[in-house]
Order: sequence, then structure tokens, then C-alpha cells
Amino acid sequence: MATSVIIVGGGKVGTSLASLLLGKGHKVKVIEAQQEEIPRLQKDLPPEVVVLGSGTDPNVLEAAGVRGTNVVAAVTGQDETNLVVTSLARFEFYVPRTVARVNNPKNAWMFTPIMGVDVALDQPDLMAHLIAEEMSLSEVMTLFKLRQRQYLLMEQRIQAPAMAIGKAVRDLDLPAECVLISVMRKGQVFTPRGETVLEAGDEVLAVVHATQQEKLKTLLGSAKRA
Repeated sequence: MATSVIIVGGGKVGTSLASLLLGKGHKVKVIEAQQEEIPRLQKDLPPEVVVLGSGTDPNVLEAAGVRGTNVVAAVTGQDETNLVVTSLARFEFYVPRTVARVNNPKNAWMFTPIMGVDVALDQPDLMAHLIAEEMSLSEVMTLFKLRQRQYLLMEQRIQAPAMAIGKAVRDLDLPAECVLISVMRKGQVFTPRGETVLEAGDEVLAVVHATQQEKLKTLLGSAKRA
């Protein structure tokens, strides 16, 4: 069942989240306040998805369809902005579900239902669970609450002579507790499948257990081939 989601913040997190949700058939709008970011967003996402404006402006939220949306995710780089967005979504527009990105852990205590936040998360939580291959949005939201800090989000550019170059994902000797989240190739973001062959220059996002981070770096990094 398709879910309607408004994402406030069109940075790397917001763009990746939107791409993945669109790929799963959900209805998405991305609100971005910076005019200079709009061309990039319109290149990475369907142009009709992108809305220029401040997510803290009730008129912008309403124009983006907030009254009929199921989820508002505030993922900007500013904690105060994210809190204003979720407060508006919950108390002004009665959005059923709100998610807010926490940038500074010292501010995490403010991200509570009193401030209109159902689920507070940091970037690793966001990237780990909203990109999970077989999960529904409701299952994802439940997993957000687990906040398993022993897992890390890792970004790695594949450079020759990395062992992963030219191999399909299903043939990689990945660590046991590791999930490849997304691949950015020539400005395009996509979810890697078993048959996806990795190339030099690919930027890979992965979630990996802290104890297995070095193994993944060796696989995707510039270690010599066996």
C-alpha cells in the first residue's frame, strides 16, 4: 500500500530517502529551502517531487499536500528546524506520523512527542532502516526505535584495485552483519541488487557492525586483490 510522505530537507539524506521511497511506490514530496539546491534535486528526482520553500512555513507545507500525508520526515541539518517542522506537522496539520533527524546528540532530549516527534533518529538509523529491502514503512518506523548504536553507517568510494570491482553483489564476501544500502554512480542513486556489478568510482553506502568495519573497508577500498 502506497504511503504519502513529505521530506523536509533535500540534502544527501533527504535525496536518498526520497529515491528509495519512490522506488517502492510511495508518494513523495521533498521540500528544500535553498534555491541553489533545486537543480540538483530536479536532476536526481522527478521534478514534480521537488518543492522550493521552507518546511517551517505552514503555507509551503500545505502547498506540498501536508493535510493528506501520512508521514512527515524532517531531515535537515538543523535540529531547531526539524523540531519546528514536526511541531507544525503534528499540532497544526495533525499528520499521523512524524520523524525528525537529530544532528547533535546533545539535543536528543528535546525530540519527544511533546515537541511533535514520534521517532527521533540520526543519519545511520535513517539510512539503515528506510532502505531495508523488504520492509514496509510501518515496520521501518518500529525499527527506528531500536537505535542500535553498535551499527555504523559507512560511505566508501570504490577505487582500483579494490577487490569488489567487477563483482556482482551476490558474489562479494561481505561481512555477516552488513547491508549495502545504496550506490551512487555518475550522479544516479540506486539500490544494489544481487546482480548489481560494482564499478570503480561507485560511492557505496553501507550499514555494518562496528567490529566488521575494517573488513568492509578492505573489500571496498584500495586493498590489493588476492
